[in-house]
Amino acid sequence: MRDGKTLVFIEVRLRSSANFGGAAMSITPSKQQKFTRTAERYLQIHGNTYCRFDVVLMQSTQINAVEWIQNAF
Repeated sequence: MRDGKTLVFIEVRLRSSANFGGAAMSITPSKQQKFTRTAERYLQIHGNTYCRFDVVLMQSTQINAVEWIQNAF
């Protein structure tokens, strides 16, 4: 997505329960690394620009509870 001139890469995580730490805990360092590498490849192809990494977290048990973390990592 774009936020003004900033390209925003967004990771959306939905968890059915918080038994294993919830949606935020599901974004492991390994997943962050894969996400970052994918973004780097995109930028190589389409040109460098200002960018950031956001995360949208949801719990299926709390339908209206959406947490949007800008500059998450």
